[in-house]
Amino acid sequence: MRFEFESVGPKGTIKKTIEFKRLSKKANVYNLGFGDEKLNGDIDDLIVTGNNDSQKVLATVAFAVIKFLEKHPDKGIYATGSTKARSRLYKIGISNNLEEIQRSFVIYGYYNDNWQVYEKDMPCEEFLVTLKK
Repeated sequence: MRFEFESVGPKGTIKKTIEFKRLSKKANVYNLGFGDEKLNGDIDDLIVTGNNDSQKVLATVAFAVIKFLEKHPDKGIYATGSTKARSRLYKIGISNNLEEIQRSFVIYGYYNDNWQVYEKDMPCEEFLVTLKK
């Protein structure tokens, strides 16, 4: 449930890790976590790498989500940013690519105390992605 890759840029080569962890034994929902991998193998999801490749990194995370859901079509992926700024960045990325995302996936946003099918620029910070059936 881990996917590792490298960020290459002006700060050098930095090991990144994406991890999918089941939220509870009863749920078919997995939390998406990612960030720089520390020496002990933990993920630092608060660090700002500054390697000028954030779009490539987010595209790699999106690729890992696609591969996870293709392998586990009955699962869902929960995602939120570790900070409000990161949640906003994810929302922008989702909104900018929503039409393409919706071809294969259903994406929900948590808004007004409910999960709702995500609409472009919906004010939310939590997301749930499932494979379209």
